[in-house]
Amino acid sequence: MIDNKQAFFNHIAQTSDSPIALEISHASGPFLYTTDGSRYVDFISGIAVSSLGHSHPEVVKAVQEQVARHMHVMVYGEFIQKPQSELAGLLASQLPESLQRIYFVNSGTEANEGALKLAKKATGRQRMIAFRNSYHGDTHGALSVTGRDVYRDPYLPLLPGVHFLDFNAKDQIEQIDETVACVILEPIQGEGGIIPADVNWLKSLRERCTETGTLLIFDEIQSGFGRTGKLFAFMHYGVVPDILCMAKAMGGGMPIGAFASSDQIFEAFKYNPPLNHVTTFGGHPVSAAASHAGLKVLLRDKLADRAVIIEKKVKETLKDPFITEVRGMGAMLGLQLKTFDQTRQVVEYCMERGILLGWTLHSNTLIRLAPPLIISDEVLDDTLKVILEAIRRFPPEM
Repeated sequence: MIDNKQAFFNHIAQTSDSPIALEISHASGPFLYTTDGSRYVDFISGIAVSSLGHSHPEVVKAVQEQVARHMHVMVYGEFIQKPQSELAGLLASQLPESLQRIYFVNSGTEANEGALKLAKKATGRQRMIAFRNSYHGDTHGALSVTGRDVYRDPYLPLLPGVHFLDFNAKDQIEQIDETVACVILEPIQGEGGIIPADVNWLKSLRERCTETGTLLIFDEIQSGFGRTGKLFAFMHYGVVPDILCMAKAMGGGMPIGAFASSDQIFEAFKYNPPLNHVTTFGGHPVSAAASHAGLKVLLRDKLADRAVIIEKKVKETLKDPFITEVRGMGAMLGLQLKTFDQTRQVVEYCMERGILLGWTLHSNTLIRLAPPLIISDEVLDDTLKVILEAIRRFPPEM
């Protein structure tokens, strides 16, 4: 018999020297259960994926029914498949008129890759602008527009023609000119520390892109599907991108991503040559069925509104001199502490008490707070009490 723990450490490629290494037995609602009988509150939702909690019954049912019908039948875009069509129709009904055409992929980084290609093809330009401390994925194109050298430098050279500006810096917007194919950004920088865009800056950025014929790409991989209190974060700002990228919570736990744009912009993928951007498994019917079921639940149960309630509870409860700030929108929040040691101790203490937390890639003093949107008030309140207890137990050593 295979020893799962031994196989994990001996044969699964590791991405750090210290993986969490919980051995998961099953998961339900906001909880993860391990083979040793422990239970954990998943307060990061699998990094903003499990917004409906784990094993949502309506998502599970949709998956089971679709598996019984068919799985892969043809590369993307050739056959009419009900799960894709239903999902595209429902999603488009929630988006502005300029974002009615949707291209399905497998993941967030693939959505960003496709968006960058689409922008270059549609504009005939090559230069791209991104922002420092951004995170857009680990494939070469997405990494090329990720604004943190520590992740980029090991893989140089990356895509040429990428220029980085400071996030929320209005005095740098004029650097966008008629040679730029696209500007890509997260309306709320996620891994950069849960930093929301300034509304006036974002509106000025939209105006400048329109003036110069530059396509504006919003990476809403992490902020999408209700997490910020609206279906997508751009809806808070009244600023509509030319291309919208999405993934993570989109699939209700199944792998799927997409990028949306206009009919006119997507024409670029059909000619010179045809099939110049294709995917074998993008929009897989099982993932599309799960996504369709999950989106129906999200809209029906008004879970974006629930995110607003979660934000209010978190910000009201987590008040302490040892907390620098709680920032973000909805259930996409960052708990800013003062030192790395304090942050590490708080995360470890909460883990011992059955609460799974973590920090963002770019900051070791900011704890990610991204609970499932279906979390009950009781579980939320109990979890926040433990987090506050941990913060008071481990004051920062300045």
